[in-house]
Amino acid sequence: MNKVREVEVVVIGAGQAGLAAAYHLRRTGFEPDRDTVVLDHSPGPGGAWQFRWPSLTFGKVHGMHALPGMELTGADPARPSAEVVQEYFDRYERTFDLRVRRPVDVRAVREGTGGRLLVETSDGTWSTRALINATGTWDRPFWPRYPGQETFLGRQLHTAQYTGPEEFAGQRVVVVGGGASGTQHLLELAPYAATTTWVTRRPPVFREGPFDQDAGRAAVALVEERVRQGLPPRSVVSVTGLPLNDAIRQGLADGVLDRQPMFDRITPEGVEWLGEGRRVAADVILWATGFRAALDHLAPLRLREPGGGIRVEGTRAVADARIHLVGYGPSASTIGANRAGRAAVRDIRRLLAQEAIAA
Repeated sequence: MNKVREVEVVVIGAGQAGLAAAYHLRRTGFEPDRDTVVLDHSPGPGGAWQFRWPSLTFGKVHGMHALPGMELTGADPARPSAEVVQEYFDRYERTFDLRVRRPVDVRAVREGTGGRLLVETSDGTWSTRALINATGTWDRPFWPRYPGQETFLGRQLHTAQYTGPEEFAGQRVVVVGGGASGTQHLLELAPYAATTTWVTRRPPVFREGPFDQDAGRAAVALVEERVRQGLPPRSVVSVTGLPLNDAIRQGLADGVLDRQPMFDRITPEGVEWLGEGRRVAADVILWATGFRAALDHLAPLRLREPGGGIRVEGTRAVADARIHLVGYGPSASTIGANRAGRAAVRDIRRLLAQEAIAA
């Protein structure tokens, strides 16, 4: 446990981005356990997907792209997405012999000696020449703060704790958040809850028609510009809008997706809009308010900019060429994560080759 093990590249996280990076490392000659190690804190394969609520079936998932080198085919759309993706990721890891180590918690990444980085974990310390960080966001649910929040007598939970609509039967539920999770929760809850109320900070923007390549490139460019400036990435929906599918149309028509502006304060019995003198009684407040990048373990390296984010060019941290962030900012989608994994490996190979020449 106390021995420092040396590798060329450490990959932190074994979700879509981490597995894509591990695949490209393997494919270009990096041997697992000798040249590379993949560390994952989850109990099993599946990345954040394994924690999704059972009612989120695979057929409800938008934009799930296959990992490089192995298609995801024949999945039953009625099965929980957690099961489908967990089995797929497990098969992927075994097929390409990626040898993911889990559960391993990465506690800190620090500057080592000789230009190397030290990755301190629950399973000892690794010394590495380069690092691919693919820790995603699931471990950092964002809970906004509102006056009176601590006085609420009902239950408050985040999307990360949601397990399905049945437990809200007969209850008055306020859903906070204008993203895909918020609308999915509302559509699921409506048949069970006594009442639902939807509140968001900004009016939701619904997107008509297909999300083509031009629209995708434009969305990625907007997120890319933020991380290039060292600002925290914004949510995907903030740049893409919500797809106006049949379920959403029905929810709008039925009044389930009747968006209200953000309340001013929380009371013991519910929420209140002070300017209007209006109150809504609630038994539950469900915060579908998204997640933030899980990057606290990188804090010793002081990569954050004054704007609060890490400035990134492509996948490389501008402040430290040894560190690549995949699944961060513009590469947060599943297809973006695949591309980011390949790009990070390409840059790391170039960096290590240059170091070898210099030595």
